[in-house]
Amino acid sequence: MQKRLALAALACLWMLPLSGAQAADDLPTFRLECNNGVFKPKKLVVPAGKKIKIEIFNTGTEAIEFESLQLRKEKALNPGGSSFVVIFPLEPGEYKFFDDFHIQTGQGSIVAR
Repeated sequence: MQKRLALAALACLWMLPLSGAQAADDLPTFRLECNNGVFKPKKLVVPAGKKIKIEIFNTGTEAIEFESLQLRKEKALNPGGSSFVVIFPLEPGEYKFFDDFHIQTGQGSIVAR
């Protein structure tokens, strides 16, 4: 009996990472490209009060670092790389982000409405 319970507990723990990844796939998703320090689009409009996923693609020839101090998110990507960040529900407003490797040109914002 104890052996079965232990196996069931292990099976549940093994499934946890899968359920988290699956949940991220179900989120409203927004695409953000960065090409050598220039974001496209510069302004992402997202729904307020909903958890979202932002897919980040480095389409340039230089490394980038997506960063938002307000959102406490940071993601460095090599040329051709991609990744994502999950943003918890936002209050209506504007949240700045930037490319830490290209401060002069790499500025953008997320607008939650």
